[in-house]
This record gives sequence, C-alpha cells and structure tokens, in this order.
Amino acid sequence: LKRRSWLDGLYERSYKMQTGYVKMPNFDLYVINDTKEVKRMMVDEVKEFPKSAFLHELLSPLLGESIFTTNGEVWKKQRELLRPSFEMTRISKVFNLMSEAVSDMMKRFEKYPNASIIEVDEAMTFITADVIFRTIMSSKLDEEQGKKILDAFVTFQEQSVHTAMRRMFRFPKWLSYVLGDRKRAKAGDVIRQVLSDIIKPRYDAVSSGKAQSFEDILGSLLLVVDAQTNQRFSFEEILDQVAMLFLAGHETTASSLTWTLYLLSLYPDEQEKAYKEIIQVLQDENIQISHLKQFRYLTHIFKESLRLYPPVGFFAREAKKDTKVRDKMIKKGSGVVIAPWLIHRHEGFWANPHEFKPSRFEGEYKKDAYLPFGAGERIC
Repeated sequence: LKRRSWLDGLYERSYKMQTGYVKMPNFDLYVINDTKEVKRMMVDEVKEFPKSAFLHELLSPLLGESIFTTNGEVWKKQRELLRPSFEMTRISKVFNLMSEAVSDMMKRFEKYPNASIIEVDEAMTFITADVIFRTIMSSKLDEEQGKKILDAFVTFQEQSVHTAMRRMFRFPKWLSYVLGDRKRAKAGDVIRQVLSDIIKPRYDAVSSGKAQSFEDILGSLLLVVDAQTNQRFSFEEILDQVAMLFLAGHETTASSLTWTLYLLSLYPDEQEKAYKEIIQVLQDENIQISHLKQFRYLTHIFKESLRLYPPVGFFAREAKKDTKVRDKMIKKGSGVVIAPWLIHRHEGFWANPHEFKPSRFEGEYKKDAYLPFGAGERIC
C-alpha cells in the first residue's frame, strides 16, 4: 500500500488474478476477484464473512452503532426496525423532493456567466446532500449548513485514510491521536451536531406527544417500535441511523454523478447521445417520474460510469473461521477484501475493461461481475 492512494498499491496483475494476498504487519489480507467466491462471501455464507471490526472502529466517530457497520443479530434487528423507513425512500415518494432540489441547483447555476468554470464535485456534493436533507428530515440544506457539513466530510474522509494506514502499521494510539485522529473525531462531531440540531426538536416533540406529521424518513424512525421490547429508538440510535443514511446516500451518489459528468466531458459523442435521448423523451415537458424508464441510453451511461468508478471500491470483510478459498487457506481473523474496482476492470470478465463504452450494457454481460452496490442481504 502506498501513501497517496489505495490504488497505488495495485499492480497490473491485480486486474487479472482470481485471488491475491498481502502480508500486513498486523494481519493477513486477501483480495478476492473470483466471482464464485464473491457470491459465497456476500450471499451464500455471509455470516461467515462479517463486516470487519476495523471498518466499524474507523467509522464509529461519525456513524456510531449504525446498520452500516454492525453485524449478526444487532444488524438484523436494526434492519427490521429500519424497514418502514426504507419504504419512504422509494422513488415514487421522493421524486418531487428531488426535482425541487435540482430546480434550486439550476437557479444557482443560472447566476454564473456563460463559460464559467464550476467545481462540479462541489456542486454534486451539495445537491446530493440537499436531496438527503429533504427526504430524511423535510429540511432544505442552506449554504452555511452545507459548507460546514461538506468541509467536515472532506476532513473526515482524508483523516480516515491516514488513520487506517496508521492502524495497519501499528502506530501507538496516542501518536495516531496526535497525528490526525483528534481532527477526524472533531469532524465527525461537526456533522453529527448539524444533524442533531434538526432531529432533537422533533424527537422531543414526539416524546411529549406534540409532534407534527411529517412524510419523511425521520418521521418513520421516530415512530417505529421494537416488537420485542415495545420501545422506540433512543435519540442516539436515531442520530446514528440518520448519520448512516446521510453518509451512504450522499457521498457515494455525489461521487457517481461527478465521475459520470467527467466521463461525458471526455466523450462528447456519448454526451450528444445522452442529450438527444433527453430531448426525444421529454418533448419540451418538465421531467416526470414516468419519463425515467424511457432513458435507456442514459441508464447505460450511468451503469458504465458505476462500473469504471464504483462508489465503494473495496468491501472489507473478515473471516470468522479458518476456511479455504480456491487454493488458499485463510485463517480466522484474516482480512478479506472484495474489490468492485478490480472486478469491474478485470480482463477475464470484461472486453476492453478500462474503456468507457456504455453500449456494452445493451447486450449480455457478466452480471455477477457487476456489483457497484454490493450483493446479498447487505446490498445498498
């Protein structure tokens, strides 16, 4: 592994191998590209390959005990309690909120003179955060909140990479704290405080029986009751789950949109095809939910972008017991990485894998080698 990026630790053979092995100072790490073994770990024997404790430790300053990092019975219980909230995320329920957020973004863009240069990653990060705020908490994201939360996210992400490196190479905890863990924890606190300021008044209103009715995800979370204990989520539990929904739905989507726009800027012919399809489908109308299924080529473009730049490049798991994977014996406690980044660009699964070619999704392709959102019961 190199200092600048996880990708710098990869070699040309990484895109051809079925399994790989890296000896770390603290543990053994296995990289699995074999799609049969991927299915085994993420679908068939998912309990034997839980999410890594290391990942939980890394994300806990922001996510607490959320469904993103928990395992086993705790995860299963959280998943069941969150089920009504997930129903609120259906496109039919949130389409108008998303449209309003996009309309506001276009109004911001109209203020720029023609030929202005806009930081597209910044714009996509704000719009996805705004959509998440509207759908989770019925609240627009104002510019001050947006800047505070997005700056904190950048700090949290950057410092998390450095923290991961230090943990792998067994830096003392006090030294890691001085070098960046403290800054990372503060960034997590900033994000959680912004979310808390919106959630707490509504939580208190429900607790006192004076709640307004909201058709949003938070409204569902506030009312859901554990069938076994007859208890609602505590405030901290709700904050953890909202932070998880915010992180999982915001940063990954912003990244995907940014890479898609980047690719379209490099391939003007594909951009023109997308434009023509949009004009043909809309026929001078405002976009409606009924139009979405008609954007066939636009969907191929987005799928190809997700293939080349998956929102989560590496899924971290750990072996719960000694097990054999192909010709390798993996010991209990070893780290296991399933890397969409490698599988999506694997020479054995895709023709010209590093080429941007949306038309590849018009025909047959190896579906088990395409997992931008994971697989199995924990698919995003």
